[in-house]
Amino acid sequence: MEQRRNERAGEAGDTRENPTTSGTSENVGVTRGIEPERCVLFVVSAAAEVVRHKRQDDEGESEDQSVDELCENRPPDEYFRLSTEGDCRDVVRCTKSGIKQITCPSGLAFDVDKQTCDWKGKVSNCDRLERAWLDCRSSHHPPICLGTANRDHVSRCFAEPRKILPILRTDEPVCPEGKLSCGNGECIEKELFCNDKPDCKDESDENACTVETDPNRAPDCDPTQCVLPDCFCSADGTRIPKALEVNQVPQMVTITFNGAVNVDNIDLYEEIFNGVRQNPNGCQIRGTFFVSHKYTNYSAVQDLHRRGHEIGVFSLTHKDDPNYWSQGSYDDWLAEMAGARLIIERFANITDGSIIGVRAPYLRVGGNKQFEMMADQFFVYDASITASLGRVPIWPYTLFFRMPHRCNGNAHNCPSRSHPVWEMVMNELDRRDDPTFDESLPGCHMVDSCSNIQTGEQFGRLLRHNFNRHFNSNRAPLGLNFHASWLKSKKEFKEELIKFIEEMLARNEVYFVTMLQVIQWMQNPAELTALRDFQEWKEKCDIKGQPYCSLPNACPLTTRELPGETLRLFTCMECPNNYPWILDPTGDGFSVK
Repeated sequence: MEQRRNERAGEAGDTRENPTTSGTSENVGVTRGIEPERCVLFVVSAAAEVVRHKRQDDEGESEDQSVDELCENRPPDEYFRLSTEGDCRDVVRCTKSGIKQITCPSGLAFDVDKQTCDWKGKVSNCDRLERAWLDCRSSHHPPICLGTANRDHVSRCFAEPRKILPILRTDEPVCPEGKLSCGNGECIEKELFCNDKPDCKDESDENACTVETDPNRAPDCDPTQCVLPDCFCSADGTRIPKALEVNQVPQMVTITFNGAVNVDNIDLYEEIFNGVRQNPNGCQIRGTFFVSHKYTNYSAVQDLHRRGHEIGVFSLTHKDDPNYWSQGSYDDWLAEMAGARLIIERFANITDGSIIGVRAPYLRVGGNKQFEMMADQFFVYDASITASLGRVPIWPYTLFFRMPHRCNGNAHNCPSRSHPVWEMVMNELDRRDDPTFDESLPGCHMVDSCSNIQTGEQFGRLLRHNFNRHFNSNRAPLGLNFHASWLKSKKEFKEELIKFIEEMLARNEVYFVTMLQVIQWMQNPAELTALRDFQEWKEKCDIKGQPYCSLPNACPLTTRELPGETLRLFTCMECPNNYPWILDPTGDGFSVK
């Protein structure tokens, strides 16, 4: 009973990343870092906005002028309301082509301060049209703010400290060749920018380091230099490898699970991957499991690997502080991911070097530090970066060149530099119940983050519509990413997934494969007619041997790193001395100097 309770706790702690959508910008605090005596909160009231619109109508101004005024000096990624009437779900943002509207799923409301959809009970600003700003007119010093604007002739700014930016674009060179200007005019070597170590006196060299602004960013895709099998890129990410005709491209589907593998989900995996369902080449369908350490049964992981499934790492601690991941150091990522791999290799007895994939907890990508670690530790791919819902999905790509889409998702900390790592990009799913009629909704990267999916029938429509989106465009791999607890929450979800799999397997163009198998096909693209003999996929076709043990060791263990906890480690291997954790991944013990 203790084992089952612990394992359930581990699974429950990882059931959903959060209820928010990923199609909006990252959260913005309201008052953090601003001295109250220098700036007071400034909120545009709904009444003032209505009066302003009424005045525009009275004066006969055109809608275009009204849009221009609404969007003047407004950041393009800021969502705001046109009215406070209604159910708080509708917001818009300014684009080059005009106003674009999104609507939160039913049951959620849009939080204009956090700039994301959230549970309605948690949103307290439905009476406001836009996020809170600061009125810094009373300050005796120039305000230090982020996202300044001058709408309504009032100097306003977000309630965040503004970092000093370097001077990277000038009409005439201000620094000698090979050097760039800090915000204070100081010139330093270009390679010192964005190296995680302030070199400018004003520290501005570390303040413009996004995919778009890093002076040492990866170059744009150059197909003459980026050649398979080691490199793949395209300008917009939609190009098919080897320029194959789309009707000769297999529609690959990847089923992935995040979190602990244990008694609460092993039966689900056995039911989905029952050994009977086969791809058109005669090999069983396969999935990819990104395993977190706590509460995992390593004998079960060992058997998943024996049966040809791919094992990746989802971190060692799965800390619930999102900033720990997005702001993590090289050593943090090394301890978490290389440490998790060491534990899996040792206690699941996986010795073939096949653990080569990483997914970041909460999809909080760790920027260049994460990918530097991955390259040094011979991880082949990451599967954490999301691509916004678009008309044509994106193929996986290597990061030698600049990523071909906007940095989306949690914290927006994508790698800006060149890295010898594949990105198994997570194309967002179209969650609309009726895509031909329903209003536009932001996409969802995990199936269980599609919060409007409440019934098996809705889930089935989601699966088939998104399959058709991929199949009828460029056949980029379709990713179905789950937490097992969501599929188990309603029997009809599991039944609908199995029904979908069997329906797709009746077609000759569809293959359910692992992440590694997608990369293998991309490195050596084979037409549909040749896939039955595609050697790279045949290697894992036959299941070898029998389960390593029928009764694993249930090792009751403690560690000084988790005082007061006794945790069971299930493994076919010998029990370690201590429960493996971040400072002691082997469990052999460590000494404190």
